[in-house]
Amino acid sequence: MSRVVLITGGAKGIGLACARAFADAGDRVAVTYRSGPPTGADAEGLLWVPCDVTDPDQVEAAFATVEADLGPVEVLVANAGITHDGLVLRMDDDAFTSVVDTNLTGGFRVARRAVTKMMRARYGRIIFISSVVAATGQAGQANYAASKAGLVGLARSLAREFASRHITVNVVAPGPITTDMTAALSDDRQQAITDVVPLGRFGTVDEVAATVRFLASDAAGYITGAVVPVDGGLGMGPS
Repeated sequence: MSRVVLITGGAKGIGLACARAFADAGDRVAVTYRSGPPTGADAEGLLWVPCDVTDPDQVEAAFATVEADLGPVEVLVANAGITHDGLVLRMDDDAFTSVVDTNLTGGFRVARRAVTKMMRARYGRIIFISSVVAATGQAGQANYAASKAGLVGLARSLAREFASRHITVNVVAPGPITTDMTAALSDDRQQAITDVVPLGRFGTVDEVAATVRFLASDAAGYITGAVVPVDGGLGMGPS
């Protein structure tokens, strides 16, 4: 059965892979972007909607567009996020709060808007994209790690609030994934990361997307409040 799926921050990387996975399965998929949508085959068959998740008015406008063109959102993948890395002693307030506002408060904004229609339908799937650093921490990413850890508490609170309406809320926590961002790292840095991953490699965006699709499926209807790692075992810590 075709559903209406909204992916935030899906112009590339994990978000775009999720959008393509849902669309290829026959779902009607909308994707938000901030800087601009991709072009070519990756953009085909998707509804592209501008939205900065730090702006409540833009969030409302994006949902209104999706509802008018596709229908009420039944599956929400809250993926929009930014980084602004730096050691704490050199990190100013804006570097911290801008990351938290986008990654955590932005997730709250889109989930709050999505559940208004999900409650009426007595059905919904919400998946937040967190990170392995939510559990492990990372030097130079106090803001990012805090925002991603906050998503776990947010998801579990929402899972309890809306379980009676058959709305599940879960978290996917990727580890090192091959994206444009990681591809820009030096060979030595990539090798250093690979060396601490038990499976000995970077993951792929398609592996993350497959996990997201499972959590959005009927087969995962009894899973809520879960944090599912897609990290090659990195979240287990050193052996």
